[in-house]
Amino acid sequence: MDRPGVARWTGREINALREAMRKTVRGFAAAIGVSDRMVSKWEKGGENITPRPGNQAALDTLLTRSGLEVQERFAQLMTAKAAAGGDERTEALLTPGAQRHRHPADGKLMIEVEEGLYLGGADNTPGWLPAYFIDIYPVTNADYFRFTSATGHPAPTHWGTDRRCPDSIFDHPVVWTTWRDANAYAAWAGKALPTSEQWEKAARGAKGSIYPWGAAATAAKCNVQETGIGNTTPVSRYHSGVSPFGVYDMCGNTWEWCATESKAGRRAFKGSAFTSPFALADPASFNDAYETMSDNDTGFRCVTTSLDLGLR
Repeated sequence: MDRPGVARWTGREINALREAMRKTVRGFAAAIGVSDRMVSKWEKGGENITPRPGNQAALDTLLTRSGLEVQERFAQLMTAKAAAGGDERTEALLTPGAQRHRHPADGKLMIEVEEGLYLGGADNTPGWLPAYFIDIYPVTNADYFRFTSATGHPAPTHWGTDRRCPDSIFDHPVVWTTWRDANAYAAWAGKALPTSEQWEKAARGAKGSIYPWGAAATAAKCNVQETGIGNTTPVSRYHSGVSPFGVYDMCGNTWEWCATESKAGRRAFKGSAFTSPFALADPASFNDAYETMSDNDTGFRCVTTSLDLGLR
């Protein structure tokens, strides 16, 4: 059974969640089912404490059920705490240019990747890209349900015969989507699928870090085979794996379709998945498949060059 949430709850994460929920120690303790004293002990322990598995699961559940507004506050608080700890991504994440935007068509949060140089591929070849906006999170089952409801487009097979997104995976990335399905969603939303270059720059940053979080080969920062989950996870789970531009799930969870055509009828996809070993999670790696391929570990996100977005 999948446990949505963060890779490991420590005092820092627990304090951020309590603040994001705007609860007192007593109210937060009651929501988890522990004593006030236990919450205080966790928060004072910082990085040196690890709650028991049952409490870890309770914290995961609390975050998942708290709603998007609380989850966004939690992510912002974790970014600020990373700043205090000298996280190498802090400067990019806290600049005014990192302001989030809500796309007017499909309602997804997007962030700007500024115009400029980037390093791409295994040999870090320099390139230049104009500015664009990219979805902060992959397209979820809930996002895709709005699309299928509005257009009558076929639903993914894992939703069942009633064509409805199961509540248990509403915030997981949609899967069982072909490239053509992904492109149809992008067209409906007035967006596009990212080129492999756009996708890679959003994942690695302008300086071309090896992984979204830096150079450390840390499988725990993403949902890959070694993590042992064996299924997709909520798109906001791995805040410690966020990219320099503030983009989630650029390693693991699901492979993501790109616009780039590798051969006739084949398209690139990036990012690796929960089914893949961590060795394939390098955002510079190349993979592709036929446009008609669909699987339980393949999804997508979108981009746009339009600046006419409602500021949050």
